[in-house]
Amino acid sequence: MSQTFCVEGQLVDILQRKIYPAKVSIKEGIIDGIEQLNSAPLVYIMPGFIDAHVHIESSLLTPSGFARLAVRHGTVATVSDPHEIANVLGIEGVEYMLENAAQVPFHFFFGAPSCVPATVFETAGATLDATAVAQLLANPKIYYLSEMMNYPGVIYDDSEVLKKIATAHQLNKPVDGHAPGLAGEALDKYIGAGISTDHECFTEKEALEKLQKGMKVLIREGSAAKNFEALIPLLPKWYKQLMFCSDDKHPDGLVLGHINQLVARAVAQGFDLFAILEVACLNPITHYRLPIGTLKVGEPADFILVKNLQNFEVHCTYINGRCAFENGQTLIPHVASKVINQFRAEPISVDSIFDGSTGLIPVIGCLDGQLITEKIMLPAKELTLQNDCLKLVVINRYQKAKPAIAYVKNFGLKKGAIASSVAHDSHNIIAVGVSDEAIAKAVNLVIASKGGLSAVDEDLTYCLELPVAGLMSNADAFEVAKEYEKLHDFSKNELGSTLGAPFMSLSFMALLVIPHLKLSDLGLFNGDSFSFVN
Repeated sequence: MSQTFCVEGQLVDILQRKIYPAKVSIKEGIIDGIEQLNSAPLVYIMPGFIDAHVHIESSLLTPSGFARLAVRHGTVATVSDPHEIANVLGIEGVEYMLENAAQVPFHFFFGAPSCVPATVFETAGATLDATAVAQLLANPKIYYLSEMMNYPGVIYDDSEVLKKIATAHQLNKPVDGHAPGLAGEALDKYIGAGISTDHECFTEKEALEKLQKGMKVLIREGSAAKNFEALIPLLPKWYKQLMFCSDDKHPDGLVLGHINQLVARAVAQGFDLFAILEVACLNPITHYRLPIGTLKVGEPADFILVKNLQNFEVHCTYINGRCAFENGQTLIPHVASKVINQFRAEPISVDSIFDGSTGLIPVIGCLDGQLITEKIMLPAKELTLQNDCLKLVVINRYQKAKPAIAYVKNFGLKKGAIASSVAHDSHNIIAVGVSDEAIAKAVNLVIASKGGLSAVDEDLTYCLELPVAGLMSNADAFEVAKEYEKLHDFSKNELGSTLGAPFMSLSFMALLVIPHLKLSDLGLFNGDSFSFVN
């Protein structure tokens, strides 16, 4: 990286709250000088955007593939929790992410997954105890302890949980939170353990209490969970404690935009530009102590050129002085990736998912755009397609076991079924459909591929194979995005799902740490009482 060059434009100085014509000089990947000019081209030079909490695996792409798409939108860094692949492959999975990420010019800052498995009420592929977490945290490439989803363990002083948190504090590494709906004394105990962020707020009231008690709140807008509109009113007063994140974003959405979309929406609503940019560009650097440039002399040359300060269309993205995106072209090449996996499921029969339940049945109420669900009680005779009540199944992918069965409302499928080996957090196989035959067909497509997303009706079948841990494709990122878009459109236009992101929503129907009802491979689970439903 011996290149020396200059960039001229309107420099956006976020902390000084001014914009002025300038020439930025770069030498050996470092900003060598900033000179104010009398005039300069009408292009804006500013720090790059940072996704403050994301699971790269949810993009269905490897880290190198994710980078190819993200730089298009001015993203220069992510704070990434490799929790998904860790649930499948443990430390080997985290090491895979570090190795793959290192092959491209992009800033990936990974955490040590704190909850593998997320709960004892599901079957995962690995366990990371306090000793394993300490091993990861000792790695200088690991920047923080990832989201502490086991908030009951924090509140009730679980020794393993407290050891993990203590190790992070000893190494001066932040601890991320995950505490949906937590309030009052329970929240005080959680914060008192040294947990400093939360990205699960879905109401302004909840977020405000956490902010007032000193937490950093991440405003999340992913493919399934969308909290931007609920939380953005907090920005004027609390922007010093806010960050933007996507959490989980599918590849078709990542092709269209990333953090730049949230910035543009906030500007369109009339919020202060410089406050918005602090949230999007600077606050993650400060909180996580990230070695990213902020457009200062002597710092890494991490910056972007945008065509305007309304929609933030990106002209160029520079990372460590290297141009990663320019004039609509991603300059990061596709990286061939090895395949690692753990997949032992065998094909299922239609008979294995027959259910003869009678009486009053607890039904999962799916909420579009939210991870939380409703608990609905319905007579068995009302569990019909006409009532938009569909069968939901989860099949253990790590060992032979009987499928778990429940019912979900508001999914909207009119025919066929969809299935996925992306099922947070243990990533067993999850499927929903209008008939047992369709569900078995969709599940068996996923099993035949040893991981993937499938959609079927009477005549057509689609399957996007995910050979890397059953979570990610090792194909070119743009091709994966196109294939996913076909699958997404088929599930909505042909099968009839009314959800914004059917596959993302499906994957969260197994996420036990989010209330109220969810389904694991071991049975229907109540996230409020943290126990199985009888």
